[in-house]
Amino acid sequence: MNEKHLPIGRFARLCRLSVKQLRHYDELGLLNPAYVDPDTGYRYYRPDQARDALLIGLLRSLDVPLPSIGQVLSGETGVLGGVRDRMEADLARRERNFAALERILSQGLPRPEVTVIREPARRVAVVRDTASPERIGPVTSACVARLIAAVGEPKGLLIGLFPLDLAHEVAVAVTVETSEDVPGTSSDVLPGGRYASATHVGPYDQISLTAHALLAWVGERGHTPGGPLREVYISNPATTSPDRLVTHLMIKLDDPE
Repeated sequence: MNEKHLPIGRFARLCRLSVKQLRHYDELGLLNPAYVDPDTGYRYYRPDQARDALLIGLLRSLDVPLPSIGQVLSGETGVLGGVRDRMEADLARRERNFAALERILSQGLPRPEVTVIREPARRVAVVRDTASPERIGPVTSACVARLIAAVGEPKGLLIGLFPLDLAHEVAVAVTVETSEDVPGTSSDVLPGGRYASATHVGPYDQISLTAHALLAWVGERGHTPGGPLREVYISNPATTSPDRLVTHLMIKLDDPE
């Protein structure tokens, strides 16, 4: 051991870390002691390790994950851009959740009027993708953009299709009714039949409030819901404020009439 080595307690105080934290960082390979006494197992650190120790403490105070900190210590500072992007996405998600809770607090739990309608079968052009549950909104918007680029200005209504069960990966589809094959899309037929329908008025990222109310209505009356959930976009978001967007939600009723 070099006489300039610092015992773990003194080094911890210098770096504003706990002895427990330093031991944990050693176990993870983030910050290994300069010397470990073979008889006592006591750890010692060089003074020039203080910069890395303080950097670890700083980044942890900013909620940077330990694996990312390890990459930073290895010189891969660009990884912090990915951490920032994930934090930004998490912040946006929390803001959406906050807005939804505010709506519930001010208006109560949604209880939209539900009607049973009969839908004809519709031949449609479709674009599809998959998304994690928190990415459904952006992926749906991208599908809408792809569909409009393929068909031009839609003559029929845009309809989003989403599974009733939200798994790790969610199948997302956006359709528009058309009698012709459209390059860049696939053709499909949306089945007709009886559907429970409710209208959502408000931002797209709060549609789940009305969807849950619609599913509750279906369950309370003993109906068998058939997926996917349809979102029929009535308003043009380019010319309509988010709080006035109108979306019809529809769930197929698979039980006999």
